[in-house]
Amino acid sequence: MSEAYLTTGKQIGTFSVLYHILARDIKVALRRQSDVTAVFFFFIIAASLFPLGSGSDPKLLSAMAPSVLWVTALLSCMLSLPRIFASDHADGTLEQLLLSNQPTVLIVLMKILAHWLLSGLPLVLVAPLIGLQFNLTGEQLQVLALSLLMGTLALSLIGSIGAALTLGIRGTGVLIAILVLPLYIPVLVFGAGAVNAVSVGMSPNGAVSLLGGVLALSLVFAPLASSVALKIALE
Repeated sequence: MSEAYLTTGKQIGTFSVLYHILARDIKVALRRQSDVTAVFFFFIIAASLFPLGSGSDPKLLSAMAPSVLWVTALLSCMLSLPRIFASDHADGTLEQLLLSNQPTVLIVLMKILAHWLLSGLPLVLVAPLIGLQFNLTGEQLQVLALSLLMGTLALSLIGSIGAALTLGIRGTGVLIAILVLPLYIPVLVFGAGAVNAVSVGMSPNGAVSLLGGVLALSLVFAPLASSVALKIALE
């Protein structure tokens, strides 16, 4: 009985610490609202420029929409990747977190989740509105939102590996891009492919399933790889 109680108490303590890590990261990021809004408005402006420059042909806009929206979402997520660990590394918080008795993988996962909530989720919410400019149908907008919901989380997970590997190095933005862009290709292909499938009258289930597989693999391996990279960077 006492052993079960201690185990339950330890779990509650871990969950409480992880919640506070998540809440703290969100609060700290919201204090620098310019960093958060920059990603959001970059996506809106970049995606909106294409309909203005490509004319008003509905078929052309509908055909180019999946690629345009997914590429701009990918680039928008990349803008904020250095911030996942950099601010905590600068003030020593990251080292203290990794020295605590909490699982490093779960700490990294909370920081990735905070990054996605501030950088990826807003893009998912605004993407259907941007999609209306491209003359997308209701079904296409639903698949677009679903694919971005899964895909942006996978982008944050994969991007955390690049952010951890380049921690403390100058010019991290370019290095992260070189490291993670090849890993982003499956997410981009399957995400845009799901919306394209609806455009040609096919089922998007295959592409969505493959995108879900990439997300599942990222959820398992990315926090582990990032935690190992962080320990190496801090040694």
